[in-house]
Amino acid sequence: MLIDRASNGLSGSLPDDDVQNPMAKRVLTEASVDETLADLESALRHTFANRALLVHALTHRSLANEEAMAERAADSKPGETPHPISAELGDNERMEFLGDAVLGLVVAEALFQAHPEWREGELTRIRAQLVSRNHMAEVARGIGLGSYLRLSKGEERGGLRGKSTVLSNSMEAVLGALFLDGGLEPVRRFARQYVMGEVVEHLAEELRLGAALGNFKSALQEYLQAERAGTPVYRLKSESGPDHRKRFLVEVQLRSSELERGRPLARGIGSTKKLAEQDAARLALERLTANTIDLRADEASEEEASEESDRPEAE
Repeated sequence: MLIDRASNGLSGSLPDDDVQNPMAKRVLTEASVDETLADLESALRHTFANRALLVHALTHRSLANEEAMAERAADSKPGETPHPISAELGDNERMEFLGDAVLGLVVAEALFQAHPEWREGELTRIRAQLVSRNHMAEVARGIGLGSYLRLSKGEERGGLRGKSTVLSNSMEAVLGALFLDGGLEPVRRFARQYVMGEVVEHLAEELRLGAALGNFKSALQEYLQAERAGTPVYRLKSESGPDHRKRFLVEVQLRSSELERGRPLARGIGSTKKLAEQDAARLALERLTANTIDLRADEASEEEASEESDRPEAE
């Protein structure tokens, strides 16, 4: 297990410039791996007693298969074909299965305790949004999980590290590792901060407004189209914070055929750009439905109204 210098992630391949000194390379690699895993543990808010569980959770089947094939080839007699690869040789798919189940449990528990007013159907709908593949991929991006994944050289070149399905599955595998190493409490802690957090408040507001869950942007676009007012566009205004605790400020603007540039409607904040866009759309929709925005107002008055409604960015 080595550090991939190009991606700053964990890799099964060896840098060419270290080949001449295997002993020095091994010492450097072990220290680098420890440092890299410590960074991820900081984001996860858990120090692993058994780091092999975390490494296992980060290992994609492409690398497990590649390493197993190389090992079997080395063990084979000359002229023999290596045995087929077993599905149980060290990839993270079984741990993903466990993490998916544990995630569903802790999210259901938290929603049940926090919202006694919600009925079964409402709890089910909110949980489905929180554990969805799209949301878990965003959670993984939020902590920079992709840079830690262990992939084969081929998949690395193919850009697998940034694909939503891989990120979502790997995030669930890491949660499985958290559970195996520390029980439910570290999973609860992670879920409260990253999986739920501000997202639950947004979803609860959508329930109250009767909007499509997880999609204030679509609701805002449909509203503006019905009013023949124009099209919403989203502009990133600023970002701050360390990589594993980013905060984004996004402004939603109204663009119509009569205007060269968009008129500000509202600003939103979030731990990812998508969440900030959803927050901005939610605030704009609230103002529009409360008649605090005049869609026929001139650009200057909309700019003034937007500044009055903007919230300061959270630290």
